[in-house]
Amino acid sequence: MTEIHQTAGRDNLGKFAPEFAHFNDDILFGENWANDDISQKTRSIITISVFIGRGLVDSSLKAHLEIGKKNGITRKEIAAIITHAAFYAGWPVAWGAFRLPKEVWNENESAEDEKSAYANSMIFPIGESNDAFAKYFTGKSYLAEVTKAPFPIHNVTFEPGVINHWHEHKATKGGGQMLIAVGGRGYVQLEGQDPVELLPGDSFFVPANTKHWHGAAPDSWFSHLAFMVPGEGQENVWYEPVDEDFYKNLK
Repeated sequence: MTEIHQTAGRDNLGKFAPEFAHFNDDILFGENWANDDISQKTRSIITISVFIGRGLVDSSLKAHLEIGKKNGITRKEIAAIITHAAFYAGWPVAWGAFRLPKEVWNENESAEDEKSAYANSMIFPIGESNDAFAKYFTGKSYLAEVTKAPFPIHNVTFEPGVINHWHEHKATKGGGQMLIAVGGRGYVQLEGQDPVELLPGDSFFVPANTKHWHGAAPDSWFSHLAFMVPGEGQENVWYEPVDEDFYKNLK
């Protein structure tokens, strides 16, 4: 079961109606919402639709819109959900409901919608923010574990215009890194050579002890699988950022 900690009942009615608060926090959310028979996103869509169908377009609906956003509903999807519900719940109700998602999904969140659309275009997950290596990237990147030991493979995703710094995968024997493009458009460049464009299905081997960089094209998301070739004395060494003007002129 998904672990959900809800305190709204106790925060607002804990002293006045403790039994109601218990049912809200522990049963409705702690058990029913936590059940994994259907996804959290699906539960949010059902709940929002029921609220609109009953004409409930107040702060309680806004609270569930915020939960739905956290559960992965995009701005495009919520607009489609309310538009569809309008034919069954009534046009005036939908008009009244739309003011709330406009607050929750504000106009500055188109980037999040783009991320969701890009994620849906791939068979591999984007994963979580690549915070551990953030200082070696020019912007936001993401990391998803595809396989575990003994042969770890990760999907690395770069937002548009994001690349990593020059670096080497050192090894005293064997080693090197294989990149397999799985989404968007990107580049890889070995020191002293021209950049190579990578599209889904392309692969590129980076030899050990070779200075290089890789990442997204200036105008595109990009994802590649990355795995290290077994070797001895392996170590990653990071260097300076790629020249910004050179990178921006890549087509």
